[in-house]
Amino acid sequence: MTVGSQVKGCYASIKNIEASLQTLANKAQETESQQAFKEVQQIVNEVKADLGKQIIYLSREEPQYK
Repeated sequence: MTVGSQVKGCYASIKNIEASLQTLANKAQETESQQAFKEVQQIVNEVKADLGKQIIYLSREEPQYK
């Protein structure tokens, strides 16, 4: 498995985590719980954006990792 495919797999996992956090935030009864899930979701979103940039970098600059 290449580095690029590992990063893409991690990106897909992060997207699933983000969706799960959204579901949990929507189902949470308490406002504090909803806020906590949304804060974590924001952090996960930032990680997802960074991974997206890394995927672009690997595909452009490191063709051997495609």
